[in-house]
Amino acid sequence: MQTKKLVLIAVLSSVAFLLMMINMPLPFLPAFLKIDGSELPALIAAIMLGPVAGVSVEALKNLLHFIMFGSPTGIPIDQVANFLAGTFFIVPTYFVFKKINSVKGLILGLAVGSVSMAIVMSILNYYAILPLYTALLNMPTMSGEEIRALIVAGIIPFNLIKGLAVSVLFVLIYPKLSSVMRKSSYVDEAA
Repeated sequence: MQTKKLVLIAVLSSVAFLLMMINMPLPFLPAFLKIDGSELPALIAAIMLGPVAGVSVEALKNLLHFIMFGSPTGIPIDQVANFLAGTFFIVPTYFVFKKINSVKGLILGLAVGSVSMAIVMSILNYYAILPLYTALLNMPTMSGEEIRALIVAGIIPFNLIKGLAVSVLFVLIYPKLSSVMRKSSYVDEAA
C-alpha cells in the first residue's frame, strides 16, 4: 500500500514538474508572473492521499525545477515562492472539502484555497520575497509604497486568476477522478 502511494506521489510530482514548464505570462500583469497548471497534480494528490501527499508533490516539483533550471539569484526563491503558493492553495482546499464532502464543498474549498493563496502570498511578498529578491539581484530597493502597488496590481490578481484557472480545471476533471478514487485501494480514508 505504501509503495503504491509513493509511486503515485512520484508520478504526480513528475507531471506537476512538466506542467510547470508549460507556463505563460498574462498580458496585463508583470512578466515575471507566469501561470501554469502545476498545482493540479498536487491537488489530486491531496484529495486522493491527504494533505501531506499534496505538499510532497509541491516540494518535489519545485526541487526538480531548481535542479534542472536553477534560479537567477542562485538560491531557490522562485521555487520556494511557488511551493508556498501551492501549499496555501491545496491545504485549505483539502480541509474544507473533507469537512463538506460534496461538489459544493469542493467548490467552496477551491474558493477558500484561492483566497488563502492570494492573501498569504501578498503578505509574504511584501515582507520577505520581493525585498529578498531585489537584494539578491542587486536591483534598486523598492519602497513600501512601490511594493504595495506591485502587490495590488500584480500579485493579488495573479494568485486569484491562477486559483480560478486551476479550480475550473479541477472541477472539470473531478468526476473522472472521483470514480478512480472509489475504485482505488490507496485513497486517503477520509476521501
